[in-house]
Amino acid sequence: MDYGLTDEQQQIRDEIRRFAENEVAPVASEYDRAEKYPHDVMDEAAKMGLLGANIPVEYGGAGYSTLETALITEELFAVDPGIGLCITSAAFGAEALIGFGTEEQKEEYLEPVARGDAIMGTAISEPDVGSDVSSVATRAEKDGDEWVINGSKMWITNGSVGDYFVVLVQTDPEAAGRYNGFSQIIVEADRDGFTAEKITGKMGIRASDTAELLFDDVRVPEENLVGNRGGGFLQLMQFFDETRTAVAAQGVGIAKGATERALEYAQEREQFGQSISEFQAIQHKLADMHTRTEAARQLTYKSAWSVDEAEDQLTMLASMAKEFASRVAVDVADEAVQIHGGAGFVDDFDVERFYRDAKITQIYEGTTEVQKNIIGRELLGKGTFS
Repeated sequence: MDYGLTDEQQQIRDEIRRFAENEVAPVASEYDRAEKYPHDVMDEAAKMGLLGANIPVEYGGAGYSTLETALITEELFAVDPGIGLCITSAAFGAEALIGFGTEEQKEEYLEPVARGDAIMGTAISEPDVGSDVSSVATRAEKDGDEWVINGSKMWITNGSVGDYFVVLVQTDPEAAGRYNGFSQIIVEADRDGFTAEKITGKMGIRASDTAELLFDDVRVPEENLVGNRGGGFLQLMQFFDETRTAVAAQGVGIAKGATERALEYAQEREQFGQSISEFQAIQHKLADMHTRTEAARQLTYKSAWSVDEAEDQLTMLASMAKEFASRVAVDVADEAVQIHGGAGFVDDFDVERFYRDAKITQIYEGTTEVQKNIIGRELLGKGTFS
C-alpha cells in the first residue's frame, strides 16, 4: 500500500473541499434546522460529477476508486455531515448494480443518477429487523413474469426523495440454509402500492432524507431482480464491506471538521488574559483529537485500498475501520464541544451539529457491537456466516 496520495487524488481532495466551503458551508445550518433536503446543493454537486463518483465512466459516472470516494466523503463531512450524506448517498445501492446487475439495469438506473436526474437508495432494515438482516420479512412472490412485494422497510436513506431502491426481500422462505432465501429487487418509487413516509425529529444528519417504505402488492417485472435469485444475502455482505468503509470515511471527516473548529476557537477565545490554546489542558485535548483522527484516517484508507485490491482481510478491515473511526468521531466531537464550553452547547457553532451528527456513524451500516462481533469471528477464523 502506497501511503502517499497521487497528484490527481490531492487535486480531487482540494476541489471537493473548495466546493464544500463555497456551496455547503453557507447553508448547512439552514437545512439542518429545517430538516430539509438540499435540492439546490445537489444540483451543484451533479455539475461537479459528485453524485456518480463511484459509478463507472461507461455508465456516466466519474469512475473514482474506493479510496478517492473516501477522500470525497471525508472532505464533505468535514464541512457538514448532513448535506455530505445527501451527496455521497445519491447513488446508494449502485454498488449492488455494479457488482451484480445486468447491462440493461446499469444503463437504466446508474446513468440517470450520475447525471443528477435521479436519486437511488437501498432498503434493508425493517421495523423489527436491524442488525439481524437474515430475519428480513418483506416478501416477494413470483406471479407470472412479475414479482409481487409486500412488507415494510425502516430508516431508509433517501426514502421519500428516491426514484428507485434496491430492496432486500425474501423470495424463497423455505430454502435450505439461513442465508439462501433472500434476493435483491429494484423497486421504482412510482409503482402502485409503494408509499414513503418521511421520518423527522432525528438527532442529527437532519438534511439527509430518512423514511419508512411501505409495499402493498407492489408489482415489478421479473427483470428487476438483481443477480441470482437467492443470492441477495451474499451480495449484501459484499456491499457492506464497501459501505462500512464509506461510514469510516464519514467518521474521519466529522473528526477532522470538529478538530479544525476546536483549534480555531481555542486560538480566538481568551480566558485569564490569554488564549485558551495556551493552556496545557487544551493543547493535550487538541493533540489527542488530531492524533486519533489521523489514526482513523490511515485505517480507513487501508480499508478503502483493500476494497479496490480485493484484499483477503477486507471484511475485517472494513469493520475495524468503521468501528474505530465512528468512535473517534463521537469522542472528538465531544471534546470539540468541551473546548467551546457554553458556546458549543448552542447551534450558533458548527460543533453542536457535529456532535449530534457523529452518533449515527456508530449505528447505521451495522452497529459498533456488530462490528466487534465480525472482527472477533474473523480473528478466530470462523467467518461471517459461521
